[in-house]
Amino acid sequence: MQDFRNLEVAQIAHALTLAVYRETARFPDEERFGLTSQLRRSSSSIGANLAEGCGRGTDADFARFVQIAMGSASEVEYHLMLSRDLNFMDEPIHDELAEEAQRVKRMLTSLLKKLRKS
Repeated sequence: MQDFRNLEVAQIAHALTLAVYRETARFPDEERFGLTSQLRRSSSSIGANLAEGCGRGTDADFARFVQIAMGSASEVEYHLMLSRDLNFMDEPIHDELAEEAQRVKRMLTSLLKKLRKS
């Protein structure tokens, strides 16, 4: 069992979540229970699944939670695209956050490969 805070991917996912919270604070009030909530939930789910997976006993269990985190990262990408297309988020902000989400996905892929080799 390892401490999730020591995983670089967890640190980057956390930074992404903080950035998502900052940006969604500017979304229209009527989106509070819609897109704002969805984007915040999917971004925080990445780190939460890494934390839960680290608390499991085996690499196979951890890998399952890394896979779930990957799904959440993909969900973040979609919600970012939707936010941009609805003009809730400027293009440069979208591009920066989307790149970070893709970076997280690449790191999760590497971690998953490592866990599956074990």
